[in-house]
Amino acid sequence: MLPIDAAAHSSRWRRRHPVDKAVLGLGLTVLAISLPPWPGAALVLVTALALLLGPAGVPAGRLWRAYRVPLGFCVTGALTLLVRVGGPGGLVSPAPDGPLRAGELLLRTSAASLGVLLFAFTTPMSDLLPRLVRAGVPAPLVDVALVTYRMSFLLLDSVRRVHRAQAARLGHTTRAATWRSLGGLGATAFVRSFDRAARLQTGLAGRGYDGALRVLVPEARVSVRFTAASGTLLAALAALTFVLERPLS
Repeated sequence: MLPIDAAAHSSRWRRRHPVDKAVLGLGLTVLAISLPPWPGAALVLVTALALLLGPAGVPAGRLWRAYRVPLGFCVTGALTLLVRVGGPGGLVSPAPDGPLRAGELLLRTSAASLGVLLFAFTTPMSDLLPRLVRAGVPAPLVDVALVTYRMSFLLLDSVRRVHRAQAARLGHTTRAATWRSLGGLGATAFVRSFDRAARLQTGLAGRGYDGALRVLVPEARVSVRFTAASGTLLAALAALTFVLERPLS
């Protein structure tokens, strides 16, 4: 199980309905994209971080390990706004207002990423995917996503075991040996994934599979109080942004 999935299963908000957490987490993401980057996205970033470390109870170290990957993409995208290709300044020259635009993009994307992580760190996929059928998503599509999600953990576990076995047999001592081990690892993972898929198909056929996977979903109801508090928080952030925008600018 990936660390973010383990954190979602042990989250304080695990028993809440996904709709409750979607209103809050994805609402923060929408605000980060739509509000002015300063101070709107900055307020969203601070709020999402406070919710993750506070009420949601996400450990800071685990949050940073998950956040640093999208943050790296955010920084990489912002760096491209610092330069301009072509024009009177030559082939490559500093872009007008480059630092300002880069800072605004970094604020927006990093705040939006935290909003998505708030939903991901509190909502296991096993709780979300079965409920998508009730929302109108075709059942076969949900079944494929659910099986892919569960099979991915088995595949990752197989890759880790093969990698440890190769390392124990000195398969990574030289560069040539490392490349040979990497090729063997890929081939083994490919063969095992097809073998598991074939066994899964056989098992489903033996159990009378009729086109729908039926799984138990934890009982949860949409909390009107939690959703209303989330909506109030989002509205307060939007109002505070417009109040502070002119003095700060």
